[in-house]
Amino acid sequence: MAATSYDLVVVGGGTGGYVAAIRAAQLGMSVAVVEKEKVGGTCLHVGCIPTKALLHTAEVLHQVRNGESMGIVVGSVALDYAKAAAYKERVVNQLYRGVQYLLKKNGVTTISGRGRLVDAHRVLVEREGASEEVSGKNLLIATGSVPRGLPGVPFDGQRVVNSDHVLSSSDVPRSILILGGGAIGVEFASMYNDFGCEVTLVEMMDQLLPNDDPDIAKTLRNLFTRRGITVMTGARLQTETLQVTGEGVVASVVEADGSSKQVRAERLLVAIGRSPVTEGLGLEAVGVATERGFIRVDQRYRTSVPGIYAIGDVIGGYLLAHVAAHEGIIAVETMAGLDPEGLSPVRIPRVTYCRPEVASLGWTEREAQAQGFEVKVGTFPLRANGRSLILGEADGMVKLIADKKTDALLGAHLIGPNASELINEMALARFLEGTGWEVAESVHAHPTVSETLHEAALALDGHAIHV
Repeated sequence: MAATSYDLVVVGGGTGGYVAAIRAAQLGMSVAVVEKEKVGGTCLHVGCIPTKALLHTAEVLHQVRNGESMGIVVGSVALDYAKAAAYKERVVNQLYRGVQYLLKKNGVTTISGRGRLVDAHRVLVEREGASEEVSGKNLLIATGSVPRGLPGVPFDGQRVVNSDHVLSSSDVPRSILILGGGAIGVEFASMYNDFGCEVTLVEMMDQLLPNDDPDIAKTLRNLFTRRGITVMTGARLQTETLQVTGEGVVASVVEADGSSKQVRAERLLVAIGRSPVTEGLGLEAVGVATERGFIRVDQRYRTSVPGIYAIGDVIGGYLLAHVAAHEGIIAVETMAGLDPEGLSPVRIPRVTYCRPEVASLGWTEREAQAQGFEVKVGTFPLRANGRSLILGEADGMVKLIADKKTDALLGAHLIGPNASELINEMALARFLEGTGWEVAESVHAHPTVSETLHEAALALDGHAIHV
């Protein structure tokens, strides 16, 4: 079988893969993307985009229901989930067409099928009833990840579900038990609560969003509890007690104090993380090294086999679409002989799109201290911010961490409206090796939520004005 040759063959057309392919084409490479489903991958079709579309519906529903305090009086308000799902699909489809157009515009060849590495330069593409072989001077693995399940508790798509099932569901359950208080579990807990579902959220660690700052996590828990969400942290679902029936699920949860509570719900959503998609890729045969299932790479995303690179969820770290995209650019620029700027974990913004939004960058206070820094902390409550009060979303805070000796910014942690947008100011400040003084000296428009960053920066040295 004669193989069609390219400068680069990308296995996986998700965010990391298609961005890498476009950048490679810009650099003059001939590029093919092998994708077994649709270009755009998990983020576009069953992840970031559809989830956030439904979360926006939930936010608007909440605002309409609570608009009377602002002078907006409406009649009966109800969720039409079928229309919400249709809205979600319109957004996804428009973006999908956009990705297809961009690949075509840049001369990238898209090959439909499941890719398997034959050697360091060849990929066998298999699809129903046919196969073909393509070769590349370089190969880039960007196959992503899938929801991780509980051992002994198989997904059935009806009563025991994962995030993929939720996004393809045609209804909203009356009650749901969510296992996992990370970003995915928290987002769906927020969404379902706004949709009128009774939510129980179980997290094994001692706080929601275990990787976030404890002060932010505590604020979120208090707000969730106030909304009527049952939050159980330091808790463990006893899988051996789980019973799945035609009516729903029932299981015992051991709480932090050792007591046991029986929880009933129409559905169990397992949101305990994601696993890399490496099975059937031929990694072992080719000699690509892995660790705990993830592909091992260096700082330029080169694997143990020369000519083979890997990016995105399949290499571990932060399993985020924007991370995969940056990794892809760095990888192909390295292939092209350039010297791209590396991507440090402390420069990566992380966002949880619950209500209110949570965003963070860099180290928490504890992490910075563990790194040996003597830190100073600046906090500012949103209740002292005019724009937050105008929006009716004044439950939240900003917390900045800086080096006491140099004033260098080490971390930023936000909970409140527009946190997903505000964190990007801190990402730029961190990239430019900014200090608390520089953020404090930057003029912020009034009234804006961004003024909370200015005040928190002032608070690093005890100079906050409005608190």
